[in-house]
Amino acid sequence: MSAYTLDPRLAADTLPVIDAALCSIRLMNDARYPWLVLIPRRPGLRELYELEAPDLAQFWRESTTVSRALMQHAQGHKLNVAALGNVVAQLHVHHVVRFAGDDAWPGPVWGKHPPRPYAPEVAQQLIAALQPRVQTLQP
Repeated sequence: MSAYTLDPRLAADTLPVIDAALCSIRLMNDARYPWLVLIPRRPGLRELYELEAPDLAQFWRESTTVSRALMQHAQGHKLNVAALGNVVAQLHVHHVVRFAGDDAWPGPVWGKHPPRPYAPEVAQQLIAALQPRVQTLQP
């Protein structure tokens, strides 16, 4: 069995928040939207149904915790959760807080605008604010 490795594009587009029991939780580096990505640390996965039952249950625990944390922190209008994989095949699930009137509202965030990277200190502040909210997920 091959080892888990993070897709280079995901590594380039995101910043680490924490490693939970199953997933690497990473902040999408686009300051337009509070946006976390969950990436199960299992090799070769492309789809959620490929997770074994215990891992799938753990994924949903982590996804639910991340969803709550993001919405409590950002107080958004809607939370979009999606696993697309059309550009990056490695299984990863986006959790994007949306606001009525944000730059892409009401359409999808993908392809609407180029990412607007966080200033490093702003990214670190957001990560620091989110970490205590998802810390219970660490092994």
